[in-house]
Amino acid sequence: MSDQNLKSTLFQDLVDLLQNRDFPGLKLFLEEVPPADSAEAFELLPEEEQALLFRLLPTGMAAEVFEYMPVENQERLVHAMGGVELAAILNAMSADDRTALFEELPTPVSARLVAMLSPEKRATALDLLNYPEDSVGRLMTSEYVKVRDPWSARRVLDHIRAHGRNSETLNIVYAVDDHDRLLGDIRIREFLLCPLDETVGELRNEVIVCLHAMDHKESAVEAFRKYDRTALPVVDKFGGLVGIVTVDDVLDVAEERATEDMQKIGGMEHLDEPYMEISLGMLVKKRATWLVVLFLGEMLTATAMAGYQDEIAKAVVLSIFVPLIISSGGNSGSQAATLIIRAMALGEVGLGDWWKVMRREILSGLALGIILAIFGFLRISVWTAIWHPYGEHWILIAATVSFSLIGVVLWGTLSGSMLPFLLKRVGLDPATSSAPFVATLVDVTGLLIYFAVAGAILKGAML
Repeated sequence: MSDQNLKSTLFQDLVDLLQNRDFPGLKLFLEEVPPADSAEAFELLPEEEQALLFRLLPTGMAAEVFEYMPVENQERLVHAMGGVELAAILNAMSADDRTALFEELPTPVSARLVAMLSPEKRATALDLLNYPEDSVGRLMTSEYVKVRDPWSARRVLDHIRAHGRNSETLNIVYAVDDHDRLLGDIRIREFLLCPLDETVGELRNEVIVCLHAMDHKESAVEAFRKYDRTALPVVDKFGGLVGIVTVDDVLDVAEERATEDMQKIGGMEHLDEPYMEISLGMLVKKRATWLVVLFLGEMLTATAMAGYQDEIAKAVVLSIFVPLIISSGGNSGSQAATLIIRAMALGEVGLGDWWKVMRREILSGLALGIILAIFGFLRISVWTAIWHPYGEHWILIAATVSFSLIGVVLWGTLSGSMLPFLLKRVGLDPATSSAPFVATLVDVTGLLIYFAVAGAILKGAML
């Protein structure tokens, strides 16, 4: 069954049980459905009925379902649910998911919710909220298992049984010294397979891979990709263990970054809300800014065309190939920009690689330009052989188009590949060199190249 069909089936079952007011049946049904699927089905119901369903669920399960919901839906439920039920869910939520909710809410609402927490949970929440908004510290949770070097495997397993129930993950435990400085980590399988008298100090990994609480959260994405881990410890500037970050939170960061880059590449500002949730006015505002900038840029194209009115009047046939020339340059520039932006995002190229990239793109641009030039020359030749639309100087026109394509494609490829480096060098997001921006830039310069080549080849014949 597809995800969409499963979601529809769950929703219909929920609606039927709600309409029949079969609350015992509802509770049993929800206990058998994975929290992630329940969250998707809940989103289709009115907020009042969602709040009712949360009251039927055990607190732990309600917190799990709540964590899987989008932040926007969580915000609405905060206002729809009663204080007692809401406080129970907030206290049962994992620290990182609770922090993500608090940072999206208005400050007065967040303050009210923090006040609902138990003293221990409140202290943890305030500690996490004290970190900068886009830092690793905002992603981490304080729910993990830490052990000490002298402990035996038997003592570690007993400690996990006693204190591991609320841990975010039990795949890895963390060894610390008497000052809570991180010494290393150990996979739980090591304790399950080793003799019970073996110590943590003998088992732990000496190579420490960790994140730093004040680093930007996107550094966590790179670390998880590089080290292929499901969880990483977070340390402060003194090396003290302050939390862990798990892969589910890092995937959210990666999705957010990819979404932002895609929207910028498309030539618009990043949307702060889902497409169906954002207001029409804000949607227009986010798109209008770049459209106006691109429109003003395209006005330069009209200005360039006006500067060559005499040439166009003498050889009207030149205007036929203007869309062909500028679109080829824009397409090659957009290709190059997209390739380099993605390579930068993956860490495949850095600022120091600009010269290597330039050399590759010069060769690529020449090769691509020659390929398009051959097709352009063949197209004009075939049309001339059949319909004779270009007159007696058709071979000069074909040469003009072919050489112009080489120049424009080479320039487009070079511009598209170098703009991300330039933007990154001045501290801007490389994704800002979006495909529409590159295309607009190449449109103007492409016309200059085209008419310069035409002037050189057609002078004395048609011009």
